[in-house]
This record gives sequence, C-alpha cells and structure tokens, in this order.
Amino acid sequence: MAAIYKRRVEFAETDMAGQVHFSNFFRYMEEAEHAIWRTAGMRIAAEGREHQWPRISAHCDFKSRLRVDDEFEVRTEMAKVSNRTIQWAHTLMRGDTLIASGTVTAVCVKEQPDGSIKAVEIPAEIISGLRAALA
Repeated sequence: MAAIYKRRVEFAETDMAGQVHFSNFFRYMEEAEHAIWRTAGMRIAAEGREHQWPRISAHCDFKSRLRVDDEFEVRTEMAKVSNRTIQWAHTLMRGDTLIASGTVTAVCVKEQPDGSIKAVEIPAEIISGLRAALA
C-alpha cells in the first residue's frame, strides 16, 4: 500500500545547473510522509504532542534529474515497522521515469522530565491510523 504525493519543482529548489539540489529530495520525502499523517487525521508536529519522531537514518539513491517546473510524484509506504521505529520507503517518479528512491527511519520518543528524550513503543492507534491512511 502506497500513498501518492504530487508536486512540481520550484525554481528555488534548483542549483546552478538547473536541476533539483540533492538536499531537496529529502524534503520531498518528508512532505509525502507528513501528507500521510494528515490523511490519518494526525499531525507529526502537533502542539502539545505526546510523542516526537526524530530521524535516525536517511538514504537516497539518485537515478535521473528533476528540473524546474517538472511535475513528479512521491510514492510512499511503510517499509518496516518495529516496536519503536517506522521506516518510510519513497519512490520519486516523473511519469514512467524513476528519479530517486530512498528511505527515512524515524524513532518514537517521549520527552523525559529532565528534558532528555527516550525511545518508547509506538502506540497501536498511531500505526493503525497510518496504515488506514495508506489503504
């Protein structure tokens, strides 16, 4: 089950060669993930949230260029779910052309009374909500 997030490349996202700067691919992947959270009726960065989701791993393989005004989509799915982490898998496509593929892994944490954070088990309702948003 994958969600599809559609987007157009903006001029400010390109480099001097007129192609998307590599760092923006991670932004596109994160935007697609946040769209899934919203579809599930949740916000990853909601005011007063109990859980936080720092990234512990990010990877991207680049296959083809994106240029200003290109329309593309990010296909996103939950690749792996453990008790405390979600690994999101993303495939960026322009029509039938593979642009890039990557993964981003987030860990569920709670802030402790001393201000530190500690990994905690992901609540079942969060996983079920995200899975329903992908269906």
